[in-house]
Amino acid sequence: MENSIARQDQAIKRITLNKKPSFFKEIRKNHLLYLLTLPGILLLFVFSYLPMFGIVIAFQNYNPVKGILKSEFVGFKNFQFFLESSDVYRVVFNTLFLNFLFIGFGTLASLIIAIIFSELKGKYFKRIAQTIVTLPNFLSWTVVATFATSFLLYKEGLINQILRDFGLEGFAFYNTAAYWPLILVIIKLWHAAGFGSIVYLATISGINPEIYEAASMDGATRWGKIRHITLPMVKPTVMLLLLLAMGNIFYGDFGMIYAIVGKNALLYPTTDVIDTYVYRALVDLGNVSMAASVGLIQSIVGFVLVVTVNQLARKFSPDSALF
Repeated sequence: MENSIARQDQAIKRITLNKKPSFFKEIRKNHLLYLLTLPGILLLFVFSYLPMFGIVIAFQNYNPVKGILKSEFVGFKNFQFFLESSDVYRVVFNTLFLNFLFIGFGTLASLIIAIIFSELKGKYFKRIAQTIVTLPNFLSWTVVATFATSFLLYKEGLINQILRDFGLEGFAFYNTAAYWPLILVIIKLWHAAGFGSIVYLATISGINPEIYEAASMDGATRWGKIRHITLPMVKPTVMLLLLLAMGNIFYGDFGMIYAIVGKNALLYPTTDVIDTYVYRALVDLGNVSMAASVGLIQSIVGFVLVVTVNQLARKFSPDSALF
């Protein structure tokens, strides 16, 4: 009898401990913490949720004079303009292809840079090297485009001048679209890989040094410690950043591509992405509704990709899932 009562008391205690406090009790208990988050919540609400009302523009023949409430409703007509365009397959393929290149090679380069920095022992050399590789990230794409032009021009470009000094024929970079996926990847890596390595370097720095010491005592080489300790420890961070990147895979890097390529129609076959295509259509036609409809398509596809990849991550690597 006493054992039965004791078991009942233990069950009641477990239920009491597992019972979640009500919403208002939670607010009263941690009101100062929630007060600290209030500015961020308001910022998110004003700039991320309120503008969602503008989605209705994608289904209207939007007129700035009439406003959103009085503009003509046209259904999916704006979506047809993009989906039935003869260029839709080209710009969608270019967007996905370039983003896959940027994400894949960018992740690999950032991870390699982070591992190299983690293995460096010279304190001052390490700081100087980190500063050098992260500095390009703070240059605007307009400045980067100026550098690219000075390297890639046919007559005055530095690359072609060096080739001519060796008796070789120069490359007409700005007339040949086939070169530009490689050129854009190189520029993207130079610009962003160093800055992207900071997250991976922080993860590596958080690994317990005793693990490396134990591996050294067991005779592990430097490459063995990287392969069997560093890479597995960094894997969840890599998966998480890849998952976040998938949400933007349907968005082209407009600032980069438009600044470097501009309106050079000869390079459109490999560099024209959804964002640059929509921008030109917006400038030429002044159709805000069409641009809004394409933006909505990009957002929906990005959302579906994030959810899909997250489910795959939960299945094969639960620690790497975002939610």
